[in-house]
Amino acid sequence: MNNKFFLYARKSTDVEDKQVLSIEAQITELRAFAKQNNLNVVNTFIEKQSAKIPGRPIFGEMLKGIENGEADGILAWHPDRLARNSVDGGQIIYLIDCGRIAALKFPQFWFEPTPQGKFMLNIAFGQSKYYVDSLSENTKRGLRQKVRRGEYPSVAPIGYINDVRNKSIIVDRKKAKVIKAAFEFYATGNARLEDVSDFLAQRGIFSRGGKRIHKTRATFILSNPFYTGLFKYGGELHEGKYESIITKKLFDTAQEILRQRGKPRHRQKNEPQAFCGLISCAECGMMITAEKQKGHIYYRCTKKKIKCSQPYIREEELDRQLSSLIQKVSLRPDWAEKLLEMAETDKEKSAQSVSAFVQESQNQIRAIQTKLQRLLDGYLEQDIEREIYNRKG
Repeated sequence: MNNKFFLYARKSTDVEDKQVLSIEAQITELRAFAKQNNLNVVNTFIEKQSAKIPGRPIFGEMLKGIENGEADGILAWHPDRLARNSVDGGQIIYLIDCGRIAALKFPQFWFEPTPQGKFMLNIAFGQSKYYVDSLSENTKRGLRQKVRRGEYPSVAPIGYINDVRNKSIIVDRKKAKVIKAAFEFYATGNARLEDVSDFLAQRGIFSRGGKRIHKTRATFILSNPFYTGLFKYGGELHEGKYESIITKKLFDTAQEILRQRGKPRHRQKNEPQAFCGLISCAECGMMITAEKQKGHIYYRCTKKKIKCSQPYIREEELDRQLSSLIQKVSLRPDWAEKLLEMAETDKEKSAQSVSAFVQESQNQIRAIQTKLQRLLDGYLEQDIEREIYNRKG
């Protein structure tokens, strides 16, 4: 039976694929292999995308063509060119089980559509996925180790330069002076974020794309602890092995101003009054509001789109009326005295309980402080390694 083959070549920019043949080399080798083995290649699919996750469009287009009967075989350099995740590998195996794929050809891998062949193909796909997963974990572990050494594992912010030769971060002397001056300018408390943007633009500080720094970006710069010698990674602060641009005191001053100006300010038209929100109008059912006129507090119903004949009433008169009503449901003097005694007893018991809880908490705090001081003393005396100190602290 003369099978029809799709030639599939893939090359991603991921690190794990850098040692694999380029697409041009793959195609040359595969066409030579097809000619040598008399394979009928009806179409060529070229993809430049990682196979770590499902969703490659050209790979999906190729499988769709196989489902439509345009071909019943695939020619690729190795199984890892087809799949490096369980979903894509499962699709290939399923199409083999259904008979849609009758042949898979690889210059470096043997395959036949038999139970043994499918078993070996599954192993190849599993090895490819294991390789990607292991590489990802090894990369993350390497980044965590760099962070422990105080090395920032990303692009340095404005004011610093990534030194590719030494794989370190150094201060950009020219821009660092401007960044420090911007912090000092904002720390005076007389500058807005827009003023900081103008300040940076006037001194030649722009975004990496050459655009003017927006006030949102200015906020990020002013709140970035990187300039004090600390950087964030994995949600935690780490001490960096690079020169700081500003002092911690200057940074804290800028943060306090950012925090104060970030608070929403709501100005109330009228001060809250005692009876507002507690009573409603007996005629229209609307809630009672209050306002101050000529030194006196007047209450009235809100009357929102409802006609009501009830007039304003002064606070003193409302107080008298409410007191008169309360008198009708007030407790007998002997009952009130007894309840007050019970309340006083509960108060004393509660005070004793709270006092005991506070004492216990203070003892625990003192014990923790003692342990921390011992840990710090051990670190300063160099009896404890820095990594152990960071983990225990």
